[in-house]
Amino acid sequence: MKLVVWVFAAVLAVGLAPAAEATEAGHHTGALPDGATWVADVPAAWNGTIILYSHGFGPLEPRNAPDEATGQALLGEGYALVGSSYSGPSWWALESAVRDQFDALAALEARIGPAKRTIAWGTSMGGLVSAREAEDHRVDGTLTTCGLVAGALNLNAYQLHGEYALAHLLAPEQSIKLVRYASQEEATAAASTLTGVTSAAQATPAGRARIALAAALLNMPTWYTGPTPPSDYETQEAHQEQALTDFVLGFVLTGRYQIELAAGGNSAATRGADYAAMFASSSHARQVRELYRRAGLSLDADLAKLSRDADITADPGAVTTLARTSVPTGRLRGPELNLHTVADHLVPVEQENWYARRVASAGAGPLLRQAYVAGAGHCAFEPSETIAGLHALETRITTGRWGNAAEPDVLNAAAGTGRYTRFAVPQLVGAFHR
Repeated sequence: MKLVVWVFAAVLAVGLAPAAEATEAGHHTGALPDGATWVADVPAAWNGTIILYSHGFGPLEPRNAPDEATGQALLGEGYALVGSSYSGPSWWALESAVRDQFDALAALEARIGPAKRTIAWGTSMGGLVSAREAEDHRVDGTLTTCGLVAGALNLNAYQLHGEYALAHLLAPEQSIKLVRYASQEEATAAASTLTGVTSAAQATPAGRARIALAAALLNMPTWYTGPTPPSDYETQEAHQEQALTDFVLGFVLTGRYQIELAAGGNSAATRGADYAAMFASSSHARQVRELYRRAGLSLDADLAKLSRDADITADPGAVTTLARTSVPTGRLRGPELNLHTVADHLVPVEQENWYARRVASAGAGPLLRQAYVAGAGHCAFEPSETIAGLHALETRITTGRWGNAAEPDVLNAAAGTGRYTRFAVPQLVGAFHR
């Protein structure tokens, strides 16, 4: 029962708060041909800009703002807000999301007239939706907040590597199913088992060292709670274990079923993985090595065991489906600003490193800017911080130049929180490889 609470608490954190309250100027709703629904709010003094908001992973219900406070602030500044529910066989509705979003935009414009400017804004999984919308000429600019911009293939890959390390090193005698779930209940049971195994392992130095290794493969930050990040390795690992057992494992394993349902199978593999090479690229390598030393364990032996015993394969059809629907190409058609907290446990900030490389390889690097908030948590922004990002993006749209609009000092002056910071994003560990 506790696991269910974790999962739905995490869903709410992904930006699924109800749409902004209706204004006197107009609250609009409607249905789309594929069964999706949409919702919009238009203020009395509309400024001519429509924000096309894409919600995160969770129930397929229409949303047009990340939360109530942000929605009300945007309406107060004159923006019109619209968003769809998406349609699909599961919560991972990337097959239809972009189409449904643009159909919702068209439906609203049919009622209120064409927008002077359209800005795509997405949260979490919705950040992946908006990153794909950025590849379309119908938006003038794009804002992603805590966006899953590395796409589903990478997400499934590194999550499986970390889950496999936990299961294989902490409970090798148990058969914990990690992929190809037959039902949501089967995924929930696996999540409960792996969460219990991880919690029990925290009691010993060996268990803590192995949790830290799995967390490194998961790109798991070492800061979970409190105003500042911990500096000692033991406390860092305790933060990682707490995040894993509080909600992360419950969320990602049950979420995997939803992605598999949409993809028609499992897209991730462990077979053929070189875990020593994978681990070597982690920004947490020093922490893990020291915890292994203190526990009297051989890190090399554990990494070799993981590589030797890995036998999970991917389903080619699922890989093809997710490559088509759920991975951004990076071919931006307009400016994009991505905002991320530096310690995000559900969508690691390392995804921004992969995405920046993707955009650069597509020749669109000058269009992209990324900004970072010194905070822990998934989508843990203040409304003023994301609205400051929106205004920075609008400056780029209006002037045709980024200038210093997305620099931390400028964003902090606009947001008033002082949390924007310069941050060197580490490499994404365990990225997808064919």
